[in-house]
Amino acid sequence: MSTHDGQVLMTPAEVAALFRVDPKTVSRWAEAGKIPSVRTLGGHRRYPADEVHQLLDVPRQQRAAG
Repeated sequence: MSTHDGQVLMTPAEVAALFRVDPKTVSRWAEAGKIPSVRTLGGHRRYPADEVHQLLDVPRQQRAAG
């Protein structure tokens, strides 16, 4: 994990491990606008950790509400 403007950023591999998907899937999600990302100066994608964790909690919140 790295930081950018005070945000903790995650690599595609770190996000993929949390969601149990391939890192390429995470990149496709970002391209489709399903998950927010920023680009490094080298052109690599990084994902704000707080927003990734919010996305992980969505199904849990929906199950609790149902």
